[in-house]
Amino acid sequence: MNDNSAQDPTVIEDSPKPDTTITMVIYALLLAGIVTGGLTALVGVVMAYVYRGQGPQWLDEHYRYQIRTFWMGLVYFAVSGLLTFILIGFLTWLLAVIWLVIRCVKGFKGLQEERKPDNVDTWLV
Repeated sequence: MNDNSAQDPTVIEDSPKPDTTITMVIYALLLAGIVTGGLTALVGVVMAYVYRGQGPQWLDEHYRYQIRTFWMGLVYFAVSGLLTFILIGFLTWLLAVIWLVIRCVKGFKGLQEERKPDNVDTWLV
């Protein structure tokens, strides 16, 4: 059997598409942390630490984005918890939830477009 495809310059092999399933699961776990008191978010950040550095650069940026989202969210929700004693914490908690949802939706959108998330280093959205 003669296989000339290895020598034929017109044959273009597509590189395999990276699997983004784990990354999507981590975003879902971060979102589920809203109703589980952060337990699933903790599982998600551990997964992000384990899987970072094992894919293309744009996918690794998603893991970095998820790790930063977890730690910044922890700060925002902790401050909100402290502020509940002066009754403004309920408003800041709601703002933190909205912030988390926006970041996760932006992350999902970036995954669908196979690009890194925008503004990875920002503390906002």
